[in-house]
Parts: sequence; C-alpha cells; structure tokens
Amino acid sequence: MITLYHGSYIQVGKPLVKLGRKKVDFGQGFYLTKLRQQASSWAKTIAERKGRNALPTLSIYSFDYDAVKNKDYRIKIFDSYNLEWLEYVVDCRKGGTKQTMYDIVEGGVANDNVIDTVEDYENNVITAEQALGQLKYKA
Repeated sequence: MITLYHGSYIQVGKPLVKLGRKKVDFGQGFYLTKLRQQASSWAKTIAERKGRNALPTLSIYSFDYDAVKNKDYRIKIFDSYNLEWLEYVVDCRKGGTKQTMYDIVEGGVANDNVIDTVEDYENNVITAEQALGQLKYKA
C-alpha cells in the first residue's frame, strides 16, 4: 500500500476519475501525488482561486498499487522527462487522443519549473531536443 494525496478546496472521500479540467498535462482525470507538500501547495492555490471562504483541504488515500497492476488497467509510468513524456503532455494539453490510451498515468507534471519549456516546444519556439536539454536541469 502507498499513501497518495489530493489537494483541493473540498474534502474528496472517493476519487472522481471522470471529472476534472480538460487539456492538462495527463489529460482529464483525478490527479494524485505521493508528495504531501505538493498536494498541500496545490490545495492552497485552488482555495485562493475559489476565494470566498474556501479552505485548502488535503484528501489522503491508501492505494494498493500491486492489486491494480494485476488487473486489466492500462498503466503508463514516465520515469523521466523524455521525448515520449513531452509528446504525451503536449498532446493532452491540446485535447488530443493519447490521454485515452491509459487508465493510470504516473510521472512528472509540467510545474512552474518546466511549464515555459513545454509551452515553447508546443508553440514550435524550440525543438524537442532543446526542450529535453532544458528540462534536464529544471526537473
């Protein structure tokens, strides 16, 4: 079992996998992290956006990863910022079809440290090789 966190402005008792914003890094879905601080930070950001008495709220889940691996779930793990990750994120951010290939996606998201590089690649300002070179130092 592993512990996963979700940051929001409300407590989420059960993950809502069919909801969420579209055109984001790994596509529409319920985003979780192994990093408590990352979820807490995201909860603060969301609460500030909501305003009007919204409080940062951390939802905590126990997840049996081994049980999921033994089912028919389509799982993709990105171990690093590589070309496959970059193309997947850009496709998802454009609302493409790659997000439907997997049920569970694990990997780094385009946080504040990497978003400019991803957007420059997405807008053809830099090549994939240049983007990956920059991401190597920003991750």
